[in-house]
Amino acid sequence: MMRTAGLPSHLKVALQIVLTLGALTLALWVVYQLAAIVLALIAAALVAYVLAPLVQRAQSPVRVAGRTRRLPRAAAIGLVYVLVAGTLGLGVTLLLPSAIQEADQAIAGIPLQVQSVLTWEHGWSRYYSRLAIPPEVRHRLDDSAAAAGQSLLLQVRASIQAVAGWMTSLPLLVVIPVLAFFLLKDAGSIRRVIVTSLPFRFRLRGHRLFDDLNAMLAAYVRAQLLACALVGTFCGIGFAIIGLPYAVLLGALAGAMEFIPMVGPFLLAALAVIVAALYAPATVLWTIGFLAILRVVEDYVVYPRLIRRGLELHPLAVIVGIMAGAELWGIVGVFLAVPVVATATVVCRHWIKWRDNDLAAAEDPPAVVA
Repeated sequence: MMRTAGLPSHLKVALQIVLTLGALTLALWVVYQLAAIVLALIAAALVAYVLAPLVQRAQSPVRVAGRTRRLPRAAAIGLVYVLVAGTLGLGVTLLLPSAIQEADQAIAGIPLQVQSVLTWEHGWSRYYSRLAIPPEVRHRLDDSAAAAGQSLLLQVRASIQAVAGWMTSLPLLVVIPVLAFFLLKDAGSIRRVIVTSLPFRFRLRGHRLFDDLNAMLAAYVRAQLLACALVGTFCGIGFAIIGLPYAVLLGALAGAMEFIPMVGPFLLAALAVIVAALYAPATVLWTIGFLAILRVVEDYVVYPRLIRRGLELHPLAVIVGIMAGAELWGIVGVFLAVPVVATATVVCRHWIKWRDNDLAAAEDPPAVVA
């Protein structure tokens, strides 16, 4: 063990900082190397947070033949798994045929839409050629348009490659329900082991940190899933009332993309407006107005009541976290950005509180009674 007793205080502080940064760098490197396993564990934890209230309800005591009985934890988890699987299967059975039919119609209509775009582009080209634009400016405009088209093509190709890469990780998805089962069954025991393994003076602090992290993550995950369900339902109904084509498919996409903070709703709005412009131009303004009203109601009325307790995150922290997540892990990183940033915020808040308490105790030692 390294001895630091003979070192000056400033060297001790510098050495502690270097060792802490080294340990953090090593931990991040290990996490990056085991990214698939870490993501599977995170996904399992999210599933466990969603199902935990249902498991607790399934374990509620019931009087049978004059005696109070409760389901064992494992049996309650199994019952919840069966009910959730049945509900999801029923939803897929009801919605999948309509979604497939609309997707087939959209694919079948692609040639017609391409032809209409080409016709529009041909008319614009004739108008563009009649403009008295200097040759040098025209060349620059043409080069910019070609570069933008090439960039768009590269982005589409990268997205297809990313989807193909995810397909290779599909077998890992089978492990997620298994991991979630053990987290639901033994989370309390795992937590007690971690807390009791800490030094005695840190156990109370660790217990409080776990409580805050658990409450924050549970509130976030459940609020996000409820928001996804509400937004998907309202978008499907609203698009159908407006007369926007592929309302069921767009509603399902709206529910899925709602889980991606800020980026998902923006992409869904752009996609809905493009579909309206191509297939039903008369509904463009109605679509924009509906999505604007939906975002105001969802972001400022519904979601604050779903989350119940705020995450205490500044919008700048959310934006930077999403950008960093997209750069590190792509779309998966965007999904995980907000809970990771929120977790780091809770940990930092506890650390600052502990540091202030320790400094106050050091500056004001307890009085010695003679």
